[in-house]
Amino acid sequence: MTDNRRVLLVHPEISRTKYNFAGIIDNEPLELEYIYALLAEKGYEPFIWDGQVEKDKYADRLAEISPFAVYVCGRTRQENFMKEYCRLAKEQGCITIVGGLHAQLNFRRFFCEYIDHVVTSFDIFHIADILEGKEISDSVCTNDHGRWTIKNAEPFDINRLPLPDRTYFYEHSDRYRYLELLPCAHVRTSYSCPFRCSFCCRNKMNCGTYSVRSIESVVDEIAGIDCESIYFIDDDFLVDRKRVELFIELVRKRDIHKKYVCYGRADFIAANSDLMKDLKDIGFYYILTGLEAADGRRLKKYNKKTGVRTNAEAVGILNDAGINIMGMFIVDLDFKAGDFRRVYKWIKHNKLKHAAISIFTPEMSSEQFEEYKGRLITDDPSQWDYLHVVAKPENMSVRRYYMYYHILVVRLFIRGWRDGLYDFLDYGFYIKSMINNLFKFGG
Repeated sequence: MTDNRRVLLVHPEISRTKYNFAGIIDNEPLELEYIYALLAEKGYEPFIWDGQVEKDKYADRLAEISPFAVYVCGRTRQENFMKEYCRLAKEQGCITIVGGLHAQLNFRRFFCEYIDHVVTSFDIFHIADILEGKEISDSVCTNDHGRWTIKNAEPFDINRLPLPDRTYFYEHSDRYRYLELLPCAHVRTSYSCPFRCSFCCRNKMNCGTYSVRSIESVVDEIAGIDCESIYFIDDDFLVDRKRVELFIELVRKRDIHKKYVCYGRADFIAANSDLMKDLKDIGFYYILTGLEAADGRRLKKYNKKTGVRTNAEAVGILNDAGINIMGMFIVDLDFKAGDFRRVYKWIKHNKLKHAAISIFTPEMSSEQFEEYKGRLITDDPSQWDYLHVVAKPENMSVRRYYMYYHILVVRLFIRGWRDGLYDFLDYGFYIKSMINNLFKFGG
């Protein structure tokens, strides 16, 4: 065993172009803060490098710290950076470990000579076990001189997590935000998702096992965070009415005053309209809702188990309650020109102020990926950011599809600007950028 106990925990930058949401939504590296807390408790000297906020280059930080091990996590669009940073670390003789959402379901993509281990579950204790040279029974793939051993993933009980060490967040609190909420801290209360939308792979996380923290521990954590805005990064926070009611009760009892962001389904909102005013009363500011489509046929195709009428009802309920609803839509690859216009008309007709538009992207770990494999026009994982077309559209060229997509987004930006939304944004820059990209392949 080495006397060097330094471990560098890395979250790569999202992109090296301006075609991203940097400066609009910048996420606290919560996964790394959990690992930091665990490793510090076990006597290691951990460091975090988050490419979203760091001014120092990764290579410089790596040389300065000279760790004996490097852990890198990220999503699909960050795969190239994850591999690059592992390769640089291996050149310095470090143990290299990869984990996170993308690696959990696509671990074979990281079977590289410069990567030693791939963690395929949320069990951060396996990272400490690797560093200590312990035999691990599950949820890790190991490189033994070019031969990979795969140990099947097992679900992880989220209640085993330590409290995250937020030192890094506080040091960079001027950078971590959700839209106008700056700073905005992340809190996780569950792993995986109990629903089975066809386009989403989140329900496969944690081996498909939905694991939930006790709401008492969640409220305890929130009370101890020195930040006025909290973003629940669960795939869906509004699942269990009794759990939500207990959260409201405990927040009031503890006299906690903060603003909250969470994901919540339209059918829960519509079926529990009475709760929405209570959520508003305790500080809920944004609820992010996957509305997905402006027509019932596509909602059925996506296995949303909800309808356009329910979606419209949810928008109206949250508007009446005074909670901002961020409606998330998918522009499908079978869209015709009128479908793009239909999405805009639905948003306008239902008085939805906040909307996010994603290009349909077959997730690499989903059944749909096999379905669309023959139509892929790129194999570059950095394009899997929901801003790029990765598979050939059915009814128009890629170039024309981008044109209609950018027209829709520009129209929504102009509508938001007229409504006085997101005053912190340089609207001129973003609208000009989108107009310049009208016919380009996503910038």
